[in-house]
Amino acid sequence: MDQAVRAADWIAYHARVAPGHLACVDLASSREFTYAAFDARISRLANFLRGGFSIAPGDRVLVLAKNDSDVFELQFACQRLGAIFVPLNWRLAAEELQFIAADASAVVLFYAAEFTAQAHAIQIATGLRHLVDLRSGRPSAYERGIAAASESFSTVANRDLDIWAMIYTSGTTGRPKGAQVTYRMAFFSAVTLCAAFDVNAQSRNLVVLPTFHTGGLNVFANPVFFAGGVNMVLRDFDPAMVIMMLGNGSITHMLGVPTIHAALTAEPGFDRIAADKLRGIAVAGAPCPVSLIERYATLGVALRQCWGMTEAGPLALITPREAPAAKMAASGLQSMFAQTAIADAKGQLLGDDKVGELLVRGPVVTPGYWNREDATREAFTNGGWFRTGDAAWRDADGFHYIVDRWKDMFISGGENVYPAEIERVLAQAEGVAECAVIGMPDEKWGECGRAFVVPRRGRRPLPAALACHCARHLAKYKVPRDFVLIDALPRNAAGKVLKTRLREIAAMTTASEKTQ
Repeated sequence: MDQAVRAADWIAYHARVAPGHLACVDLASSREFTYAAFDARISRLANFLRGGFSIAPGDRVLVLAKNDSDVFELQFACQRLGAIFVPLNWRLAAEELQFIAADASAVVLFYAAEFTAQAHAIQIATGLRHLVDLRSGRPSAYERGIAAASESFSTVANRDLDIWAMIYTSGTTGRPKGAQVTYRMAFFSAVTLCAAFDVNAQSRNLVVLPTFHTGGLNVFANPVFFAGGVNMVLRDFDPAMVIMMLGNGSITHMLGVPTIHAALTAEPGFDRIAADKLRGIAVAGAPCPVSLIERYATLGVALRQCWGMTEAGPLALITPREAPAAKMAASGLQSMFAQTAIADAKGQLLGDDKVGELLVRGPVVTPGYWNREDATREAFTNGGWFRTGDAAWRDADGFHYIVDRWKDMFISGGENVYPAEIERVLAQAEGVAECAVIGMPDEKWGECGRAFVVPRRGRRPLPAALACHCARHLAKYKVPRDFVLIDALPRNAAGKVLKTRLREIAAMTTASEKTQ
C-alpha cells in the first residue's frame, strides 16, 4: 500500500468551508479576494498555465515581481498543476537572474511591468520559451489568460515529499543554489507557526518582507492561508503606512528584519500602536539589538526573536512569548518539529555553553539543492543533520544564541574569534556607521582581525580611537590589528555583506604594501 501523504490544497478547503471569508488584500491596487474568489482565480490560472504553456508536473514556473496577490495565486496554481514555483529576487543583477532562469530550466516567466527589460533579457540569454506580463489587476496577458480560462480544474495529486517551490539562496560565496521546498516542509512550518504564534482564521498578517524570500512567503503568509486567515500584501515597505495599520488594529501578525523594526520604532505614532491586537510580531534575518525588543516591551508587545533559513523551516528557533528578560539576546528554543544540535569542526556533538556549528534536522529541512548533488552532500552530515553554517551555543535552559557565521570565525593565538562579536562592539564606537571584520594572516598570532569601517557622514574616526574603544569592551586578542576606512561595504542583492570580497580587497592591499 502506498503510504505517502497527499498534500492538501489549503485554498480549496477554505473556499468550501468559508467561501465568503476574506483571504487576501493587495494594498497597492486595493484588490480584495474572498476564499471563493481566490480559489476561482487560482483554478483559472492553473488552466491557463496548462492550456497555454503545457505546464506539467515538475515544470518550473518563474515569477519576477514585487509583493502582489498575483504572486500567491501563482504559488497555489503551481500546486494544483504539480509544477514548481520559483520566485526570483528582483534585486539581483541581470547576470544573476539569467543564471537562475537557466539553472532552473524554466518553461515560463511571469513578470511585473517594471521588470520588462529584465524579463526580455532573461529570455534572450536563456532561450526561455514564454513570457507573461502581470499588472496588479490591470489589463495584461495574465488577466486575459485568467479571464479566458475555465474555472473547473482537476488538481494533480501531490504527495508530501514532492517539491512545491525552489527558493534560490543569495550566494555570498558562489552561485545561487535552488533550495527545494517540499509540501511536507510547508505543512510542518504552518503547524509550527500556528501553534507558536496563535495563527487562526481571525489572523490578519501584514506581508512586509519580499515574497522571493522565505520570510515573505512562509512567515506568516502561508501559515495564515493554511489557517484560513487574511494576508494583507504590502508592495514596498512604507514605515508610515505600517504604523497606521498597526495603530488601527487591522494587523495581528507581522515579521520584520531588525532594520524594519528599527524604522518603525523611530516613526511618529509608534507609541500608539494597538498592542492588544498584536498576537505575533517577530524579528529574524539578523541578530536583533536587545534595545529594540525592550522598546516594544514598553508598549506591552513581545517582539519575538527567531532564527531560520530557507533550507530549515524556515523557523527552527523561536523565542516563546513569555521568555524571561534575561533571554532577550537569545534566538529562541528549538521549534516544534525542528531538532537542533551544536557540533565542533569534526562533527562531534557538543554540550551546553559550547560554541559550535548549529545543526538542524526534521521534517522542516530541505531534501537538498536543485541539480547540485555536490552541494547537497556537503550540506548534510552522515547523521542526517543539515549544516546551517552558523556558529551558536545553547544554554542549560535550551535557549540558543547565534554567534556568527561558522566560516567567518578565525583563530588568534589559539583562541576562536567571532567577527560578529567585534562588529557589535565596534558599531557602538563614535563616528562608525557600519563595519565588518575578517581574519588576516599574522606571523606571530596565526590570524588577527582587520576591521573595515564606514564612517558616519562628516566624521572620520581615528584607528587609535577605534582600537581603544574595542579594548574597553573586548579581550585583547579580539581587538582588530588594523582599521580600514571604506566608503561602503560590499553587499550582495539580498543585502548581506560579502566578506569574500573584503578578503580580496585585503589581499590586494597587502600585496600592494609588499611591493612598495
